Amino acid sequence: MSALALAFDLLLVAALLWLAWQALFDAHRFSAVAHFMVFGLVMSLAWVRLDALDIALAEAAIGAGVTGALLLAALGRLPAKAGHAPAWRRAQRPLVWAAVATVVSATLALAWVAWQLPRPGLAGPVAEVLPHSGVDHAVTAVLLNLRAWDTLLEITVMLAAVCLVWSLGPALSPYAPATALPGLPALTRLLHPLFVLVPAYLLWRGSHAPGGAFPAGAVLGAGGVLMVLAGAVHWVHDARRQPLLRLLLAAGVLLFLAVGLAGLGLAGTFLALPDALAGPLILAVEVAAALSIALMLMAFYLYGEPGR
Repeated sequence: MSALALAFDLLLVAALLWLAWQALFDAHRFSAVAHFMVFGLVMSLAWVRLDALDIALAEAAIGAGVTGALLLAALGRLPAKAGHAPAWRRAQRPLVWAAVATVVSATLALAWVAWQLPRPGLAGPVAEVLPHSGVDHAVTAVLLNLRAWDTLLEITVMLAAVCLVWSLGPALSPYAPATALPGLPALTRLLHPLFVLVPAYLLWRGSHAPGGAFPAGAVLGAGGVLMVLAGAVHWVHDARRQPLLRLLLAAGVLLFLAVGLAGLGLAGTFLALPDALAGPLILAVEVAAALSIALMLMAFYLYGEPGR
């Protein structure tokens, strides 16, 4: 590593720490949200430096875009007098510094343990079984075949979060903030083709390069959130489409479970994929998961269960 690259990496680390501190402890709520969004963008640069382009794209779409927009929408619903966070009390400061010291100590301990791990880690074993995984890229093979349990649980947690948000929200009313942002509908129409073509490309790319369901779902969901903010999702209020909406939200989890049960019947192990069917099954799961992830991200902005 060159001295210039090392200096850039250290600058990234310092920027992440400062932005995280500002996002947590800035007295102005709007400023804290802005720092959080910039933190997501800088974090995406850190993932690029680690050669994880798919994670960098998902971080930029979800961390800086979707989550930032969600925080701004929540901030707009707070009363005007709640524009500032309460100041720290004297008794709270030792607890804060104790928490910071604990996090720093745990991070250093984990870094030391990771440094002691044998190299090159699991790259060799993954490369040995890659021809039997159904895809040509190690990350996709790990996410949807070798460690498919993790991905299944992640999508399940997202679906459970949607159910929780909808159960706590009031009856859904049309969300149309376009009157406050008159240029948003035009921007949505301009960017709509990109939010369709880019996820399709990421799904195709995921079998042999960084990409796949999560980055594709993140980008597609970011486009969907933009449509929600522009008041262009009136179809969610159509009672005739509610069963289809719920089915598509759960499609990723349901198809994942179906594939797992099929593996139990064909190979004797849950989520075990036969070599001849691994490729088509992974592609089907990726498409369903990307669509479900996109709809889940949109669902967080609906402030209540449609059709209630």
